[in-house]
Amino acid sequence: MSRLLERSLEELSLPHYRVLAAVSAGEEIASRVAARLALGRPAVSAAVAALADRGFLVRVDVAGDQRAAGLQLTEEGWAALARADAAMAAQLREIAAATGEPEHLMDAMGLLNDAVSLVYAERRRAQARGVATP
Repeated sequence: MSRLLERSLEELSLPHYRVLAAVSAGEEIASRVAARLALGRPAVSAAVAALADRGFLVRVDVAGDQRAAGLQLTEEGWAALARADAAMAAQLREIAAATGEPEHLMDAMGLLNDAVSLVYAERRRAQARGVATP
């Protein structure tokens, strides 16, 4: 599924899309983006550098932490994210329609998304408490 979705993207790779989406959702520090996406810091750093070079992200100071650089989407970044969301939604609708029961597939995908979000939120809470997670 991820390959099909990535093929629908014209100007972003799926990893770059994921970084933009994480920053748009409030993960403004690269190390938090890496943790949220379960990616290594070097991979996120490379993606951030590429996205910044393209004018989709900017680095900003983080209040209270001189060592950290915050990340913000630019207007171009928000526009690229919106185009990517629209392209992937169209791809999902096409795939869902091919099942003959598109509503069921979309409902199942929504449930899966909710479950993944809950699992990762619990993992983040456990890590914040210093508890090992699988």
